[in-house]
Amino acid sequence: MRLTAGIDIGSMTAKAAILKGGKLLGTRVIFTGYNAEAAGRRVFDELLAELGLSSAEIARIIATGYGRKSVSMADKAVTEIMCHAAGARFLDHSVRSLIDIGGQDSKAVVMDENGRVVNFTMNDKCAAGTGRFLEVMARALEADLDAFGALSLTAERPAKISSLCTVFAESEVISLIAKGETRENIIAGIHEAIASRVSAMANRIGLIAPVLMTGGVARNIGVVRALEKVIGMPVVVSPQAQVAGAIGAAVLAWENR
Repeated sequence: MRLTAGIDIGSMTAKAAILKGGKLLGTRVIFTGYNAEAAGRRVFDELLAELGLSSAEIARIIATGYGRKSVSMADKAVTEIMCHAAGARFLDHSVRSLIDIGGQDSKAVVMDENGRVVNFTMNDKCAAGTGRFLEVMARALEADLDAFGALSLTAERPAKISSLCTVFAESEVISLIAKGETRENIIAGIHEAIASRVSAMANRIGLIAPVLMTGGVARNIGVVRALEKVIGMPVVVSPQAQVAGAIGAAVLAWENR
């Protein structure tokens, strides 16, 4: 059966996925670092080694993500919109919409009943409300970013964060800390601010349920719950949400698009 691969080079992490006859064999995630080409090669090689495969066995490779043009070994480069849509449908065939929050951008996509993209919108001009934004907030709060989700769910009253500009929001957080606001309430307020910004973007294209969330921020249960509250519908999160783009690229390679 034919083997295909997808490589997703994001601003923070590089992901790879390999399919065999359309079935997922495995995925891998590493930090991108300063050299996108090297990261693409390394994440692919590490996944091949993990699965006991050689590059000669891979029939077709599709690259995606902001660094997709730097993956010279790829047969084709495809936009994140197409790959995340294909990945979302692979993870849950009933999905009609997806919200992706990555390291430095966010996007929303609506698909028809056959999985074809019919509308999308994205924010790629500012890191507000993205993984990078959350990293800065975690540093300001001296908190483990991986614990953000659980901490926010214990908040008694989410703090009001009026700005999502990373610089101004950090100043607001520092001011809230000085006033004695709890870390949990501040984190919950940060999540509500992110959800408000992303939902405003997503609502412009008219989300259709079921909605699936992709990207690294999908691992943050606090952001997921805040999003569900503002969009008024459940948000499905797959354990493989972070690698949805790479999976989708491998799916498109398998479909030979």
